[in-house]
Amino acid sequence: MKQLKVKQILNRSFLLTVIIFSCILGANAQTKTKKTSTKKTSTPQADTTKSTATKTSTVIKSPANYIDAFFKKYKTSADSAIDYIFGTNKLFGNNYQITVLKMKLDSLRGPFGKYTGKELIAQKSSSPSLVLYSYLVKHENQPMRFTFMFYRAQNEWVLYRFNYDDQLDTELIEAAKINNKRP
Repeated sequence: MKQLKVKQILNRSFLLTVIIFSCILGANAQTKTKKTSTKKTSTPQADTTKSTATKTSTVIKSPANYIDAFFKKYKTSADSAIDYIFGTNKLFGNNYQITVLKMKLDSLRGPFGKYTGKELIAQKSSSPSLVLYSYLVKHENQPMRFTFMFYRAQNEWVLYRFNYDDQLDTELIEAAKINNKRP
């Protein structure tokens, strides 16, 4: 009798896992469909350039435009912000890794408190086609750092790397040590 109950519980758990996984995949597919339809519209912040070959205007978003849109979404939902920023690059198709990233970020947001704003820490470029933006992400209880790296092979910018961490205080303390001072 106990074995039958255990099997029923395991079957229900498996079924629940399959349903949740299906919902996640369905939500990702809907998000990609929405992104495809919204990319064709222009935004007030986007740069518009005319193509000499086709004589039509195309919208080229800068990394700053993508980051601003990311933080607007992050204010209400870290998941939609992550989906948006990773949606800029078709090579980031591994939904499992993106799902794990979203879960980790969501788990940090609780103890860090409500999002209250952002401040640019650094903007670097190694060339006109590879740029890095580092932001202090302010929460009620503790800051975080988000680092975005964008790459432009031809005309469009895409997310190349994204990192987040909470080690700003450790780095600041290390930088203040006497050993780091130069005469």
